Amino acid sequence: MTSNLFVTAYAFLLGLCVGSFLNVCVERWPAELSVVRPRSRCPKCGHQLAWFENVPVVSWLVLRARCRSCAEPISAIYPLGEVAVGLLWAACAARWGITFTAVRVAVFLTLLTGVALTDLRHYLIPDGFTVTGLLWTLATALAAPFVGETLLFAGPYDALIGACAGAGLIAIVGWLGEVTLKREAMGMGDMTLMAFMGAALGPARAILAVFLGAAIGAVVFLGVVYPVALLRRGRVTAQTELALGSAPTELPLVPFGVFLAPAGVVMLLWGDQLIDRLFLGM
Repeated sequence: MTSNLFVTAYAFLLGLCVGSFLNVCVERWPAELSVVRPRSRCPKCGHQLAWFENVPVVSWLVLRARCRSCAEPISAIYPLGEVAVGLLWAACAARWGITFTAVRVAVFLTLLTGVALTDLRHYLIPDGFTVTGLLWTLATALAAPFVGETLLFAGPYDALIGACAGAGLIAIVGWLGEVTLKREAMGMGDMTLMAFMGAALGPARAILAVFLGAAIGAVVFLGVVYPVALLRRGRVTAQTELALGSAPTELPLVPFGVFLAPAGVVMLLWGDQLIDRLFLGM
């Protein structure tokens, strides 16, 4: 029991550090900046952060959420992101212990968290997350049989087919969306994201992940995004606009990666059970 708690606590601390680096990636990759140099600094005054100002969560608390040089407020998004990733890594360690599977799941969840945050904030999915994830997933798929762990993730052959199936399906969906909406519906980031997710899930779960992500996105779009867009145009209620059969001339952008990411998590952890219920249970 004590050893399990130690492993979980260690994984949490390691996850905090990974989460801190993830924050850097989310901030810099959309601007095509290096995540290695220069060192972290205040965006207002340019103060370069010392090592003790970069300790995950602790520095934010000690500095009272302000820059030590100019007192510029530091967003709570940073420590929250660190804690979130720390909890993900701790959960993986608690569930699978010190195993190859735990590391693979933790990395998968971390990369999808970075994808969702970046797409939500910048409407962009950097290759740094997706291409890294694809290469990591293919490499670990090859290594998994040799270490005796093949849980959850697709094997080498299914990983390759899944990457092609995921990217191909997104390309088809994007083409259909472009024909329907008369504008670009999917970007290359969505395709590389589904190549990464498909390599992890295999073809069947990857295809279902796209449909699940679309379903989640449709619910959020119709239930939240679209009504808010209508209200911002001065309508009293979204129902009035829908009843009249009209729509805004410019629909708001929808970051699809935000919805694909949780769909990928669901399909990794419970995809096989869902497939059994959907098809074998019929």
